[in-house]
Amino acid sequence: MDTGELFNSGIRTRREVLGDEYVDSSLDATDDFFLTYQRLVTELAWGYSWSRPGLDPRTRCMLSIAMLTALGRYEELAIYTKGALDNGVTVDEIREILIQAAIYCGTPVGRQAFLTVDKVLQEEKKKKK
Repeated sequence: MDTGELFNSGIRTRREVLGDEYVDSSLDATDDFFLTYQRLVTELAWGYSWSRPGLDPRTRCMLSIAMLTALGRYEELAIYTKGALDNGVTVDEIREILIQAAIYCGTPVGRQAFLTVDKVLQEEKKKKK
């Protein structure tokens, strides 16, 4: 698969997981310099990794929540929490992932992850009203 195919596959998968609004906003905010990074992440993360048939998007979302929690990447955790909800991961499953991460990564990380996800869930509730 050449880089054009990886980018096209990646952008489709990225949109399916994170939504058109997020992807469009991210791309619209990109200048010529940052476009290099956008291509990199779209081709490798989304075109190569996320587009592989070995795991479904729902499972990849759950893994991402756990890894982003472990790494303390809370801004990304918020983005992927929305994607996980849109891909069928339940609030109860997210809670269980965060409990597991808190035990293995430490309670400060777990606390911040719970705060981050709770904020996302509250925002999502407001949107539905």
